[in-house]
Amino acid sequence: MNKIFKSFIAAFLGVACVGSVAVTSASAETSLVTGCKAAYLMDFDSGECVYALNENEHMPIASVCKVMTLSLCFEAVEDGKLALDEMVRVSDNAAGMGGSQVFLDSGLEYPVEQLIKSIIVCSANDSCVALSERIAGSEEEFVARMNKKAEELGCADTVFANCTGLPRETQYSSARDVAVMFKNLAKFSDYFKYSKIWLEDFAHPDSRTTSMTNTNKLIRRYSYCDGGKTGFTNEAGFCLASTAKKNNLRLVSVVLGGATSEDRFGSAVKMFDYGFANYKNKIVLDKDVTLNDEFSVLGGKKESFAVRPERNCYIFSAIESTPNVTYNVKPFGVKAPVACEQVVGEIEIFKDGVLADRVNVVAAEAVDRAGFGDYFVRNAKNWAL
Repeated sequence: MNKIFKSFIAAFLGVACVGSVAVTSASAETSLVTGCKAAYLMDFDSGECVYALNENEHMPIASVCKVMTLSLCFEAVEDGKLALDEMVRVSDNAAGMGGSQVFLDSGLEYPVEQLIKSIIVCSANDSCVALSERIAGSEEEFVARMNKKAEELGCADTVFANCTGLPRETQYSSARDVAVMFKNLAKFSDYFKYSKIWLEDFAHPDSRTTSMTNTNKLIRRYSYCDGGKTGFTNEAGFCLASTAKKNNLRLVSVVLGGATSEDRFGSAVKMFDYGFANYKNKIVLDKDVTLNDEFSVLGGKKESFAVRPERNCYIFSAIESTPNVTYNVKPFGVKAPVACEQVVGEIEIFKDGVLADRVNVVAAEAVDRAGFGDYFVRNAKNWAL
């Protein structure tokens, strides 16, 4: 099965399954970054590095730390522990936050969705603390969860001391870790509902409004950019984590320690342009295309059924390279009845001999349980042979 499957995919998609060309990573072209102390550019899907400059150096990241704050907020929504239409009562502590804010009133209630939106659009510190207290009971406990999540993501060069990014001696991260954390945030589709808002009024329960302007200027300056988080303190300099998508390729860019605001935005644009000009994401599994090989089923009206990948799979590589892509198809033993879209197996995708992805295989059709008549007809055909 694997041999037939590999031949089908190679013929259909034009992917060479022989030979190997390594993808260039961590480019030494430091000219991509101007006036910034550290930088990192990576492919969103695979996490492969395209460009790196002082990527593991411990640095303050200011409000970019809200990338993790937002991740935990969206995670709580996804897990059903927080609802977007839920009302959150603002504490004195949250209302008293300095720095960027939407001027929440202590004792009043605000919908979760509005608080999240204000963090994404205008980096509201008061909204961060209000949500942290609602999710974890206190900002201190929420910060502990931020550090735990960073550890789970493999961010060994990150320590959080608050959920806002306001200056604290014990808090730092790195360009590489920020990229990993932003990749985690960008997996939540709801994030992109708010990340391109340029200007919007934040409505308060007492009929006041606060004007919110997006701090990420790239969403107007760079057509492919659809999300990002800025940060600035005198200690951290100008920082930016951002993402841009062109065709099938989504990139994540991080610049830290910029001397000016233009340094961070200009450097991000240069990195994105470099990535899109030199790299590609090739589709190697199409969720809308059934595999040539059917899977067997026990006790069904049919002895086999059509299957397809549960989602698309892409392989990241330099434009001029043709990576060695191979597959390992693992059917699960299934018994009828089989429901359409039921997970019935798995495909492992290898790039240059290294596991690059795992994709579920689902049934492309339903199979009912066989009855007495089905077995009779099947046996009769066998006798006729």
